[in-house]
Amino acid sequence: MEPPPAPGPERLFDSHRFPTDGFLLLALLLYAPVGLCLLILRLFIGVHVFLVSCALPDSVLRRFIVRVMCSVLGLFVRQSDPRLRDVNVRVYIANHVTHFDHNVINLLTSCNTPALNGAPGFICWSRGFMELGVTGSRAELVDSLKAYSSHRGNPPLLLFPEEAATNGRAGLLRFSSWPFSIMDMVQPVALQVQRPLITVSVADSSWITELLWTFFVPFTVYQVRWMPSVPRRAEELSEDFALRVQELLAMELGVVSTRLTAADKTEHMKRLRHTSLLPFAPASTLAARPRMPSGLTGAGSFAPEDMRITAMAQRVKEVLPHVPLEVIKTDLAQTNCVDTTIANLLEGRVPFFPESKEANTDLPAPSTSQASAASGIQGSIAVPSSKPATKQFAKSPVERHLSLQERKRALYDYARRRFAEKHGAARAGGSP
Repeated sequence: MEPPPAPGPERLFDSHRFPTDGFLLLALLLYAPVGLCLLILRLFIGVHVFLVSCALPDSVLRRFIVRVMCSVLGLFVRQSDPRLRDVNVRVYIANHVTHFDHNVINLLTSCNTPALNGAPGFICWSRGFMELGVTGSRAELVDSLKAYSSHRGNPPLLLFPEEAATNGRAGLLRFSSWPFSIMDMVQPVALQVQRPLITVSVADSSWITELLWTFFVPFTVYQVRWMPSVPRRAEELSEDFALRVQELLAMELGVVSTRLTAADKTEHMKRLRHTSLLPFAPASTLAARPRMPSGLTGAGSFAPEDMRITAMAQRVKEVLPHVPLEVIKTDLAQTNCVDTTIANLLEGRVPFFPESKEANTDLPAPSTSQASAASGIQGSIAVPSSKPATKQFAKSPVERHLSLQERKRALYDYARRRFAEKHGAARAGGSP
């Protein structure tokens, strides 16, 4: 059976905080006065919670008291079958949903999360992060964490290999391999977050903004599920170990394991800001909106959204000239992302019949340099077959990932050649 297609970045990150449903929006407006009163009251209570957590030593009693006080702040933490938590495991691996995931899990068990981003100091310490004093490479960080974990008196590490928060509903970001090179055994922790009226987190929102909205809403429920410990197999690489744990955690959460990274999230947010979609509506809503074919719309009703899809399709067409333009537009209407559409076409997820040179009349005739570059890319990248994707889909996730990386590398080489040829031709034409 063919696996479901990986969701695009527009489904993994929420860019819109308020609901689009009219009934929920009306309920939010009616609740707003109560929410403002709760926000002001919880700000004072939150200061007391912070002082109590700083004054009491780390113990079961302290976690119980702080957990009860957090329920007044609207933070409810539930855990399923805490007996599965392995006391011998030194590294916990969890998915990332909010800015406060490490604080929530710390209410259940003693653990430390190293500060990877942000300047060290009081803010970093007050948020519950552990400062290691390592400002060098990732290898130095791993060595420091190995030395930390070698002392049995230190609490276990809680790491988030996604390195960026998602909405927790569609998929997991690709796990980084460095957390899996610290110890040979890890314990996955599945985390799910729910709240009424508004979304759990917005992709580009700061932790202060998210804290204020947490105090505003009636409650936020964190569900923590401990999974059995996962040991490293004999001679298993850290990348393979990370991929295996990612698949297990995705199955537990009922989501898809993707190959998107934190860098893809950054690019997605830049794209939303550039297209002015961020202040108005989530990208998932725009991607799901039905679009009329270009042949059925009049010249006066040609929407800006269709113009944007056409411009994106031209960019894909430049990279993959053998793919029909209508196939590209159809997939772009679903993904709303040039990179995702290119990956879908290269991976064979979108079947099509290669377009002949005679039939390609939608684009202007390529120049000699463009024709040579196109022939180079067609020689380095195999034309996807029109057969069903089930016959092309590799059995091993590692093989699928390597294949995608090879094709992406070929695309990058082609783009560099086109850039060099274009600017070289421009300089030659402008020289005396």
